[in-house]
Amino acid sequence: MTAWTLAASVLVAGAAYLVLTGYLSTWRKYRGVRLITCPENARPAAVSVNALRAAHWRAVAGEPVVNLKSCSRWPEMQGCDEACLSQIEASPQSCLVRTIVADWYTGKACVFCHKPIGRIVWHERPPAIRVSDGAIHEWTGVRVEDLPDLFRSADPVCWSCYVVEGFRHDHDDFVVERHRIEETMHTIAPSSAVY
Repeated sequence: MTAWTLAASVLVAGAAYLVLTGYLSTWRKYRGVRLITCPENARPAAVSVNALRAAHWRAVAGEPVVNLKSCSRWPEMQGCDEACLSQIEASPQSCLVRTIVADWYTGKACVFCHKPIGRIVWHERPPAIRVSDGAIHEWTGVRVEDLPDLFRSADPVCWSCYVVEGFRHDHDDFVVERHRIEETMHTIAPSSAVY
């Protein structure tokens, strides 16, 4: 291998690295579902940015071209001027649904076991919410645009209690609570202890 071939290979590898780094950072910046306020009706809406297109333009031209891939107000409002993109461009991380949900759980404790929710592990043990009618839902089971209203009236539920309460709801006849048995034993024969 000659010195010129080596120099050309290093330059190509360096250019590819810079392009790929810009592509990946732009893709990471714009991927995910976001909660924005629709400028048309001032109500929450769930949107997704076309992150692949933005990353492609970032890699090719240097500036991302940002447009919506989906919106909860489509198809009836499809073709709007996408003025909500200014909210995303101003603060891409703060309008991400994961950021909003994590911020809501910060400093809260589970309504059942009273343990702090702690750091959220999204792919293994996502937390849940108990809504005003007592139903328990994993946060992914609700519409994104309903989250602000739900968070005003909902209670946080840790993953463990979500699983337990879900089992209790589905199979109440299989659930035995120890503290109820112990209370019953004490009320039936409180002085029948064997010495």
